[in-house]
Amino acid sequence: MSVSFIRRIASPKKALTTAAVAAATAGLALTAAPAHAAAPASASSAQAIAHKMIPDAAQFTAFSKIVSHESGWNPAATNSSSGAYGLVQALPGSKMSSAGADWKTNPATQIKWGLDYMNSRYGSPVKAWDFWQSNGWY
Repeated sequence: MSVSFIRRIASPKKALTTAAVAAATAGLALTAAPAHAAAPASASSAQAIAHKMIPDAAQFTAFSKIVSHESGWNPAATNSSSGAYGLVQALPGSKMSSAGADWKTNPATQIKWGLDYMNSRYGSPVKAWDFWQSNGWY
């Protein structure tokens, strides 16, 4: 293994600078895209969004328990047998479009729809969780 190869590995900043200069010379620009641009929302980010939207601790806890059981906080979760979709497993998933056109990919839209659903059908997430515990669904 040559020493210059080891030096290149040990000095990534210099290698990046050299690549940037070469790209600029060729009329190109090196840009960095945000890390979250291509990655789907993580469970922790969806939970953080829900926590902001549901400030009451008891209501958030109940909502969180339902979502944990239904989708594991995966906004793209799909039930293969029923077709239910998203964090709150709306059936059909397209019902969530009433909360926003981005319902397939935006956890905030899914949370808004799910919270509205729980409030209108059961009165609150706590009451929806009570129902879920008795029936295994909501």
